[in-house]
Amino acid sequence: MTTIEHLTLETADPAAAAGFYASLGLGERVRARAADAPSTGFGGFTLSLVASQPGTVDALVAAAVEAGATVLKPASKSLWGYGGVVAAPDGTILTVASSSKKDTAPATRRVDDLVLQLGVDDVAASRQFYAGRGLTVAKSFGRKYVEFDTGAVTLTLNRRKALAKVAGVDPDGSGAHGVVIGGADGAFTDPDGFVWESV
Repeated sequence: MTTIEHLTLETADPAAAAGFYASLGLGERVRARAADAPSTGFGGFTLSLVASQPGTVDALVAAAVEAGATVLKPASKSLWGYGGVVAAPDGTILTVASSSKKDTAPATRRVDDLVLQLGVDDVAASRQFYAGRGLTVAKSFGRKYVEFDTGAVTLTLNRRKALAKVAGVDPDGSGAHGVVIGGADGAFTDPDGFVWESV
């Protein structure tokens, strides 16, 4: 099985970015280094922090804001659960969500799952590419969404415009994506330009 061991965000201030993600308990799975390629606008990906209940979502959003994030969408109930969206100081968009609409225990700041959501041009073609590299499909909804079983960091494929809409940002962007995926399957670049490197 192909796994994702960690993500490396490329940013102008790696030390500040590393401190931000460490404050959310993600220091083992999210790293930072100096950007080596320019980019503008939406990077084509978001990080999703999945929590057990609404109170934990609120606690994580508050911790992110305290560490310098900006709220893009306040946390609220929806058809699928409870969540909100923030932009980290380095510009990375974080969705913080729970499928639960009710608290059943005291709130914590525990992230149960970290999900890298890629915005791609053709979900079916990208699914075929990744399946060909040995990734195991966990869920699939046609040409709209695919989730892979990738270990420490879950990988999903989404249509770029749909992902930007959920995040509350303009889908336009150019240049480097700003994220490098650290996996055990060798170095390669996917059809949408997302870079993987060996760990």
